[in-house]
Amino acid sequence: MISYALQAAKESKLFDVIHVSTDSERTAQTVTQLGFSIDFMRPMELADDHTPIMPVLKYVLETYHDRGIEFEEVTLIMACVPLLEAEDLIQASKLKAENSHQKKVLGVAPYPVAVEWAFKRHVDGTMLPVQPGMFSVRSQDLDVKYFDAGLFCFLSAEEVLASEGAGTDNAFLGQIVPKYKVVDIDEPEDWILAEALYIGLKNIKNIR
Repeated sequence: MISYALQAAKESKLFDVIHVSTDSERTAQTVTQLGFSIDFMRPMELADDHTPIMPVLKYVLETYHDRGIEFEEVTLIMACVPLLEAEDLIQASKLKAENSHQKKVLGVAPYPVAVEWAFKRHVDGTMLPVQPGMFSVRSQDLDVKYFDAGLFCFLSAEEVLASEGAGTDNAFLGQIVPKYKVVDIDEPEDWILAEALYIGLKNIKNIR
């Protein structure tokens, strides 16, 4: 799975260093076999299921600093992004360059349906609308809402080093990624959807 992220990063030619942050020897071995190097491992205290991303990025920058290596920018690419392409990263980089007053760019995608139509479901199956009455509003009359696609984020090293805790979700530029490239892989059915999209996209490109 991680090979897709690494290949997109490499093909984009945007990065001086591609570092994989992991505490897993198995992952490190896989990354090495793929032709990439890991300069240092992630400490166990930053590798549990509840650790936010920003402390991990901060640790990486501080460790490189201790080795005499400085960076102005850092790009986070998530590990499970089989549909990400180099062009998505390139477009995000261009958006950041065109808006020099902004320091961070987030990969986003439009919600597949209007969020105003959302329901909560009780254990007995009862459905309760989050915004009662909004079902009657046409989707074309509602503003498009976007979500973090879980693909990538471009940040300044300065902001990462100054961050506290999980950081903030304010002041992002949004690089829109097509919905067919976005699958949050948490459950087995997500994996099946990602495979279906991957195979479908490959077939479409071959036909073209």
